[in-house]
Formats: sequence, C-alpha cells, structure tokens
Amino acid sequence: MNLAAEQESLLQIHWDEFTFGAIAFGLFALVVYRMWPRLTSALDERANQIEGGIERARKAEAEAEEIRQQYREKLDEAHREYARELEKAKEQRASIIAEAREEAQAEAQRVLDAAHAQIDADRQHAFAQLRNEIGTLSTDLAERIVGETLSESAAQNRVIDRFLEELEQGENASQAEVR
Repeated sequence: MNLAAEQESLLQIHWDEFTFGAIAFGLFALVVYRMWPRLTSALDERANQIEGGIERARKAEAEAEEIRQQYREKLDEAHREYARELEKAKEQRASIIAEAREEAQAEAQRVLDAAHAQIDADRQHAFAQLRNEIGTLSTDLAERIVGETLSESAAQNRVIDRFLEELEQGENASQAEVR
C-alpha cells in the first residue's frame, strides 16, 4: 500500500504549485511579450551600430590606405627631386671646377706671358746697356790703340757696330765648331 500510495501522490497534481507556476509563466510571457520588441529593436540597433562601425572602419582603412599611397607617391617624388637636385649640384660642381681650372690656366698663361715679356724687356734693356758699355769700352780702347780722339758720335757708332759684328761672327763660328 505504501508503494501504491506513493505512486499515486507522484501523479497527483498539486493545485497550489500548478497555480503558482501558471501565474509565474503568464507573468513571464507577458514581460517577454512586452519587452520582446524593445529587445529586438535594441539588438537590431546594436547590430546596425556594429555593422556601421565595421563599415566606418573599412572606410577609414580605405582612406588610410589612400593616404598611405599618396604619402608613398610624395616620398617617391621627393626622392626623385632629391636625385635631380643632387645631379644638378654635381653638374654645377663640375662646371665650377672646370671654370676655375680654365681661369687658373688663363691666369697662369697670363703670368707666363707677362714673365716672358718682362724677361724680353730686361734682356733688351741689358743688351742695350751692355752695348753702351761695350761701345764706351771699345771707343776707349780704340782711342788708345789709334791714338786719336773719337768724339764724333757717328764715328763711335761705326766702331761699336763693327766691333759687335766681329764679336757675333766669332761667337757664331765657335758655336758651329761645337756642333
């Protein structure tokens, strides 16, 4: 009996628990029914925000990539400009060096020409002085040898010219013998 009574009590409905469960289920269903649109709209709004955020992130990433590409292009252009400026500077340096070299060579040639001209002028001056001294000495010598005074300048010049010609002929003959 005990077992049969116990099995009967398991299948027997407890109306107080059933009523409480039904009221709780009804209240839960009412709350879910009322809150469901708000919950779905909140979930939809959140999904839209997430999708919008993802879309904004994609746009921002695309813009960042475009800016990065522009930066790369500007950087490449800056490198090309730098290379052009460097090449231009090298060309200018080469032209400046060449110009300075030409100026130095021209200046050296000018100094050399001036030195040659000075040497020629000094030689002519020395030759003229030597000629006068030789003339004076030869006139004195001729006066002593001849015993006459050679006071006329024409006679002095003739004697000097003749003496110098004899010296040059003697010098040329000695140079010919050396060769």
